[in-house]
Amino acid sequence: MFESKNVFISLLKAVVIALLFSLIGVLVFALIISVCSLDDLVIKPVNYLIKCLSVFLGCFMSVKGEKGLIKGAFFGAVISIICYVVFSLISGSFVFNVALVWEILLGVAIGAVAGVIAVNKK
Repeated sequence: MFESKNVFISLLKAVVIALLFSLIGVLVFALIISVCSLDDLVIKPVNYLIKCLSVFLGCFMSVKGEKGLIKGAFFGAVISIICYVVFSLISGSFVFNVALVWEILLGVAIGAVAGVIAVNKK
């Protein structure tokens, strides 16, 4: 009983951390774009970097105890989906395509790595 409650609280913490980091990262990047004249080819890779860092940070700071690989992978998937929904609501367009599936799989992989590192840190 307590384990599932702790996992839910950790998941909620991971999502909040990742969303905050993503929102701040995107806003700072948007400010940089408006001040500097950056090529459009830079936007997509930087957005992916922000997403990856947010998933890693959310999982790394939230996964505790044991089963870091499983918890991290699960948290990474949930974070990826929730971030997609939030940013889709902000932009006003929901697009379900192969790129979304790849983003979720990337979130799973990054979350798994972050979870393993988090449970093994001293």
